[in-house]
Amino acid sequence: MSEATIHDWNDVDYDVLGAHIDLIGFDLDTTLAVSKTPMTEDMAAEFGELTRRIPVAVVSGGKYTLFERQILAMLGDNADKGNLHLMPTSGTRYYSWNGETWECRYAHDLSPEDRDAAVESLTRHAKKQGLWLPDDAVWGDRLEDRGSQITFSALGQMAPPEAKSAWDPDRSKKNRLAAAVAADLPGLTVRSGGSTSVDVVAKGIDKSYAMRRLAELFSTGIDRIAFVGDRMDPDGNDYPAAVAGAYAIRVHEPGDTLRIIRRLNALLPIIG
Repeated sequence: MSEATIHDWNDVDYDVLGAHIDLIGFDLDTTLAVSKTPMTEDMAAEFGELTRRIPVAVVSGGKYTLFERQILAMLGDNADKGNLHLMPTSGTRYYSWNGETWECRYAHDLSPEDRDAAVESLTRHAKKQGLWLPDDAVWGDRLEDRGSQITFSALGQMAPPEAKSAWDPDRSKKNRLAAAVAADLPGLTVRSGGSTSVDVVAKGIDKSYAMRRLAELFSTGIDRIAFVGDRMDPDGNDYPAAVAGAYAIRVHEPGDTLRIIRRLNALLPIIG
């Protein structure tokens, strides 16, 4: 993968950023919210305000129902839904507001054969590498078929954040599993996802694809899109957005993101 420039959130010149970008995208877990939990009230209020000032996209490996619970259920009356763009499962699906409801504009679902092959490979290698934990050591499903994405979560989908962060701090377990599965599935994209997960999607569909689609949607250059995420390391699932040419901003937890949004809300005028 090509090299990319990453900006730490507290090293950004926000005056220059605000004048340069046409839209901004965010990762979800550990960026806008603690993993699998709703945005805080403060975050929801500032995030909603930001949608009145600039087009906003959320691109995450999570499925759409998590977007509903973590983002949409928390939005207040100040949010401009027409200015919010949702890209679950790492951009393999895209939802926008049609004035009455959230409508799926596209979905790149895997074929049944590809989904079966991904499940088989993830299961076999996780067991071989000792990552298939006993049932009483996981929270929820280990494997999830999201239609356009197959996700393996070593501790289960609903593991608490503290357990997730402690399980693989150097990401070596996930990266080793992803490499083994990728060797089995050359026709698919396999990547290290969240803190305990490995994702399998259609070839070429990742957050770089999402950046290209957003650039097309808004008739702008990818370099005029900012993307904020916590996994901006070369093995992380936010890094492809940076490789695509977006202005990449690394955060370490949602508090950093809240500070970014507050700075932008203080700088950008309300649209219209």
